[in-house]
This record gives sequence, C-alpha cells and structure tokens, in this order.
Amino acid sequence: MRTISLILSIALCSTVATAQPPVQAATAQPPAQKDFVVKGFHLDLRIQTMPMPALKALALQLHNQGINTLIMEWEASYPFEDDPQIANRYTYTRAQIKDFIGYCHQLNIDVIPLQQSFGHVEYILRHNRYAALREDEHDLSQVCPAKKELNKTLFTRLYKDLASTHNSPYIHIGCDETHLLGHCPLCKKLAAEEGVSKLYFDHVKMLCDIVISLGKIPVLWADIALKYPEYLGLLPKGTVLVDWNYGWDLDRFGDHSKLAGSGYEIWGAPALRSDPDNYYLETWQHHFDNIARFIPECRRLGYKGIIMTSWSTSGVYDPIFNSGDELVDLYAVRHVYPLSGFQLLINAFTQAVKQPDFDSHAFIVTYCHDHYGLDADAARHFEKALFNAPYKVVDGKVRVGSNDRSGPEEMSLEALLDSARESAKILHDLKPGSNAQEFEHYRLMADIRVYYLTCLDIKAHADSARSIRDYHDFAPQVNALMKTEPGLEETFRRLNGDALYPAAIREENAIRVYPTHQLYQRLALSKF
Repeated sequence: MRTISLILSIALCSTVATAQPPVQAATAQPPAQKDFVVKGFHLDLRIQTMPMPALKALALQLHNQGINTLIMEWEASYPFEDDPQIANRYTYTRAQIKDFIGYCHQLNIDVIPLQQSFGHVEYILRHNRYAALREDEHDLSQVCPAKKELNKTLFTRLYKDLASTHNSPYIHIGCDETHLLGHCPLCKKLAAEEGVSKLYFDHVKMLCDIVISLGKIPVLWADIALKYPEYLGLLPKGTVLVDWNYGWDLDRFGDHSKLAGSGYEIWGAPALRSDPDNYYLETWQHHFDNIARFIPECRRLGYKGIIMTSWSTSGVYDPIFNSGDELVDLYAVRHVYPLSGFQLLINAFTQAVKQPDFDSHAFIVTYCHDHYGLDADAARHFEKALFNAPYKVVDGKVRVGSNDRSGPEEMSLEALLDSARESAKILHDLKPGSNAQEFEHYRLMADIRVYYLTCLDIKAHADSARSIRDYHDFAPQVNALMKTEPGLEETFRRLNGDALYPAAIREENAIRVYPTHQLYQRLALSKF
C-alpha cells in the first residue's frame, strides 16, 4: 500500500506540459517481478449490477484466494451526490458504498474506484446536463478534450465525490478506447496543429493533476499511450499505466519498449470475459491461454501489479433516438453470461498469480478433482466440452481462425451445432460429487449455445427458401425451439438469483431470446 509521503512526492514531481514531446526514458527492461505487489480483480458494473450481499461474498472469496485489490467500475451504480442524473435504477446508496469499502478494508482489500473520464462515458453524456461536453451529437462515447474548463469542472466534482467515500490511495481514470480523437472541428484543428498524442495527453494530464490534488495516485489504461506515445512523458511521475492484453500479440497497440522504458509503474491485465464472448459463446481455452501466457510475460517485464478484468459488456452502445434527435435509451451491444458462472477462471487466475509455472490442463484436472470429485478421465472430457469449437457465426457463416472476421470458413453451421450438442451432452453426462450448482452453470451455458445455434441453423435454411410457402414451413421448428425457453429461463433464474436483481434477470432472459421470437414472427406471418 502506498504511503502519504509517496502521494505528496508525486504531486511535487508533476511534469509541466511543454510544446515539444518530452524526452523518452531509456528503454532498458526492468528486472523480472517475482511477485506482484498489486493482485487485483476488476469488477464491471456497467450492466449486471450485483446486489450488495453478492459483492461482499465475492470480495471474501477473492481475499481468501490472495487478492488484495478491487477495481470497481461503478459507472451509473454509484450515487454521485451533486450529479444525481448519472444514477441508474440499480444505484447503491452511499451508506452501502461506504459499508462495502469498510468490509473490504477489514479484509485488507484496497477498493480503487474507476471513473471513466474520456471515452466510455455514454452513461454521463446521454443526459442533457452534460450535452455540451459531447465530442459527437450521436456517438456519445467520448467527451471533447477541447472543452477544457467544462471537463475540469465535471471531473473535479466526480473525483472529489469518489475520494470522499473511497480510502484507496488510487483513482482509476479510465481513458481507454478513445476512438473519436480529433473528430469534432475543434479537436480536428488541435490534432492537425499539435498531433493526436498531444491532444490525448493534454486531457489526461489535466485529469491526473486533479487526482493528485486530492492526494491520490492516478491510474489509467495503457492502450492509447501505446498507440500515441509521443507525449506520454507529460503525465505526472507516479502515474500508473495498466497494460491490458486479452490474448493478442504484445505490441498490438504499439511498441512496448516505449511503455517499458517510460519510467512509469505498470500493471498488467488479462481477461476472463471479453470479446467475442456473449450470451452464446464463452471462449474458455482463449482465456486459459491468456492467463497462462500473459501473467508470466508481466513478471518478465517487471510489472508491479496484475489485474483480472471481467467485462459484462464491451462498452459499445446502440443509441435509440426519437425523431432522429431525442435520445430515448442506450442498449449495451454485447451481453455475457453473469460472473457467477466463472469460478473456474477466477480460480485459474488467482492460482496463476501464485504459481509462475501455471499449466492450464493440470489446473483443470486438479480443480475437477477437488471441486467436483471427478477423476482425470472425466476432467479430460470436461475440458473437451469447454474448449470444443469456440467459433462465432457472422452472417450465417462460421468464422474459424485467428481473425474471426476474415478467417477461413472451415466448418459448416450444422457441424458447429453438432459440436455444441456434443459438448452439452458431455456436461450433462458428467456427475459431479460436489458443488453441483456451480457445475450447472457449464450445462446451462452449453444449453444456451445449442439453443442459439439451433435458431441460426433454422434461419439459414429458411433464408434459402424460394417461396412464401417454403419459408412458412420452418415456423413449427422455431416454435418447438421456443418451447425449451421456460426451462432455460428458470434455470438461469435459479443459478443467478443471488448475483443479479430480479428485474435484471427478467431483462437478460428477454434479450437472449429476442432474435428467436423475431424470426418466429416473420416465419409465422409469411403465409399471409
């Protein structure tokens, strides 16, 4: 944990912005990190907001597994005192927030608030009060960095509020995926004159200075710093950068030598839920590989911390407008299965943090034995069921390969459905001797995938119809599929009743079956 003296020292060392890019530090690699100082878990509450008892249960579990830090992306579930417009229907009370932080403090868990302050701020900019900060009138994802005083006023107010309830020495300011940099006329002019890197880091430095003025240490995601590193040195000394890598090449965002040689403290971040995961697909093997490969890489690079991210959505929203101008709502484009179904990956992460020579297959065998009472042969079948054919379907085509948009189409939709049915059968045939409810999550996820691929298969055949009569003949197949929905919905409700609010469960169940119901209505009405 940081001391107050360190916080004061970084405030004194805050770098002054200059017209020229700061001189980059030497790019010598830091010594390998034997153990991480920060062992954290990032909790995304943008959707699937967890009731407070579930949050406390998760905190206790993570503490028991060696986690000492929670990064809480409260988003609209946080009750800002002077900005009540931000709150959504699942907002916690201030008493609940303080009680949770106090509970975590007793567990020696540092609770870091994450307040998005550049991109991913739809939940703020959707409200008229903040409309003047929008970079774009219809894409509400980003504030305009040219509106310096407005930004400073808003985020000073939000950070002060968070600092009043959180005793962590850190505030995470987000600042990832700022895809609209240089978009509006004001920013386009600034980017042309000084460059995109300067435009980005001027705003981030302002945010960091606010955090430091509150006696806190700023933390931010590192993707844009990697992409536009020229003015990285504008950030105050002591700033922490979080290098998130969800299974891709190390230099996907940019040259890591510039990040490693920047002199800033760096934490790494793998993921246990991320794109392309959704309601119907969990890429288990990809996440195991991410854990097994990236955590040792973070040790080698000398990163001081490691944070497991777990995204309930991608943070991309589909706006619903009335008459083209009036925003009615924002729909989260990608939903995933709730966190309650991923104890296996949570345990894999915490084990890999403790064990430098972590091996995924050996871990799964041991976990199956210790948690489910399954022998090595059953564990092998379990692993096969989870890892089998984790492919997306795009426009009715199965995407196989490293690039899910342009990879070779090596599998038919019918074959993919057969593989999903095989996985579901394996999971239903296995008989865990303990933790049966935890095991049921795997079965339900497999059954939901079979349901989804069955719908796509029917749709693919219907799309090949050349007459209204032939098209209508597929309606009974969809109707039969819809008759399986009550069982899936009840199982989902039973397994996730403690992890989500009842209204959220109803919404998740409704959204998940929406495409099937739309298909049925088209097929059933086609005879007319």
